Amino acid sequence: MDKNEQGSNSQKTMVFHASLDDFQPRAKSTQRRKGSFFAKGQKPNSNHSPRRQLNSSNGEQQVTFKASKTLKICHLGGLEEVGRNMALLEFGNDILIVDAGFSFPSDDMPGVDYVIQDVTYLQDNRARIKGIVLTHGHMDHIGAIPYIIEKIGNPTIYGTNLTIGLLKEKLDEFGMRGRVKTVVINPEEDKLTLGIFKVGFFRVNHNIPDTVGLVIETPVGKVVHTADFKFDLTPINEPVVDLGKIAEIGESGVLALLMDSTGARNPGYAISEAEIKANLKDLFARSKGRIFIASFSTLISRIQEIIDVTIELNRRLTVTGRSMISAIEVANKLGYLKVPENFILTAQKASHLPDDKLVILSTGTQGEDASALTKMSRGEHKFFKIRKGDTVVLSSSIIPGNEARVVEVYDNLLRAGAKVIDYKQMDIHTSGHAHQEELKTMIRLLNPKFFIPVHGNRYMREANAELARSLGMEEGNILVVDDGEVIELTETKAEVLKARIPTSFVMVDGLGVGDVGNIVLRDRQAMAEGGIFVVILTIDHRTGQIITSPDIISRGFVYMRAAEDLIHRARQTVREIFKRHVSRENVDLQFIKTVIREEMGEFLYEETKRRPMVIPVIIEV
Repeated sequence: MDKNEQGSNSQKTMVFHASLDDFQPRAKSTQRRKGSFFAKGQKPNSNHSPRRQLNSSNGEQQVTFKASKTLKICHLGGLEEVGRNMALLEFGNDILIVDAGFSFPSDDMPGVDYVIQDVTYLQDNRARIKGIVLTHGHMDHIGAIPYIIEKIGNPTIYGTNLTIGLLKEKLDEFGMRGRVKTVVINPEEDKLTLGIFKVGFFRVNHNIPDTVGLVIETPVGKVVHTADFKFDLTPINEPVVDLGKIAEIGESGVLALLMDSTGARNPGYAISEAEIKANLKDLFARSKGRIFIASFSTLISRIQEIIDVTIELNRRLTVTGRSMISAIEVANKLGYLKVPENFILTAQKASHLPDDKLVILSTGTQGEDASALTKMSRGEHKFFKIRKGDTVVLSSSIIPGNEARVVEVYDNLLRAGAKVIDYKQMDIHTSGHAHQEELKTMIRLLNPKFFIPVHGNRYMREANAELARSLGMEEGNILVVDDGEVIELTETKAEVLKARIPTSFVMVDGLGVGDVGNIVLRDRQAMAEGGIFVVILTIDHRTGQIITSPDIISRGFVYMRAAEDLIHRARQTVREIFKRHVSRENVDLQFIKTVIREEMGEFLYEETKRRPMVIPVIIEV
């Protein structure tokens, strides 16, 4: 690991160039044993492979704040959804970016893999970007980087050891490791100078180690970003949050607080990970057959709990799901997981163990179509088929928008004979996000002049704002904004500007980024809802007349063999439409296609009360 020293007027700043090959492990207490955690002679199994457009920003006012002497804060994602988190701070000629994650598509985005940010504003101002600072390694905070980093000028990315490790694994998937500069920071010692901004760090608890809040010093005052956080007094494989340091930050004066809102509607305190571990042990001990447990691949603390409980109950573990295997490899190599040598078996070897000796850890908590759990629920997995006597544990909550997919997987598991346990039946999952009492504690400790709820849908952020009001904060000092809205801050006041920065959805579909827009989505929705009805006409280019009977192709509309009468009348209707609108002297094919599309659409609706997508094809011979 190369060390570079960057000087500042007030403090020596240490930065570290990150590389998976030479990352320094954490404290000795969390360093893994020597050797691989996979059994000798075995290679990890991955049962699925990796796999979403720029909606036009028309109507958005083109804005620039170059050389402005006030602080601007804007979010390009994360304020109207759970995920796609990305914030920017701008002062004078300098821009600082905080996080860059993706979100999962909603149900009205068929075929889309991920949704990322519209970075048009950052592209136009890429020479002014001083860096990207990451708060933690979850994909809703780092997942968009491979898609946007080169578009915005390849700024240096700063983050903690595990965060950069997980990012580098993601960059490897895109063949970008050598093209992106990353720097590992030490939260206890480092302070970055990035243009006009000075960035310090404080550790917080989340459900992934190495999560940090940010203290961003600007010419008008300090801005604190809490990151995703909670206060866990008994965390797994990470230090307890330093409340004293947070209080010191508050005593030094905080201009604005950007605080996580995801858990703002939940009363009390979030459950500790230590309690989840105890409940998992009890559940595993009562299960006699195979145990399948699904979780998010980057819930590193939860994965450690599962490993520990599996060892304590004399079972063996296998892991299935590419992203889960990758996360475990990175976290183990960096010392954030403690995995005994040769403990994790490949799926092939594990499939031969007695049922009461096996735990299968998998991806698929959100019903993702290509995930390991979804494949197992359908009987499509190469090594594991769900059967009676199996216990399936869903150690996660459902991200809003994924309910239907999760229910389908749940039903398939029950249909196959498994006993399914989720977080509503017993405490086997806890949020990584602070509940109301923790949020109020954070506000009290930091005592900001202005409060900006971030991360989550509007109703979550409004609930967070209400907590601030309950603590006596003035209404005018609480700013609940949406993506693209710009907050302007001085030392004494804050206001939301009329100018907005473009924040349209950009969809990733396979290898395509931004090539799926509203028109494509509308066509996909139409095909999904009504199917397609293709009319193929062959005409003589000399006479302009139909040579053969029109060919009809139906997909997702009607089964042609069962609807022969409708197809026959459709052919006759096509002939009549063609005859009404065509003269021998002048055949306008584009006009004929439009007429057939419209009139056949009305005919099919009158006959079926359905509206398939009608696609006319005219061939001249």
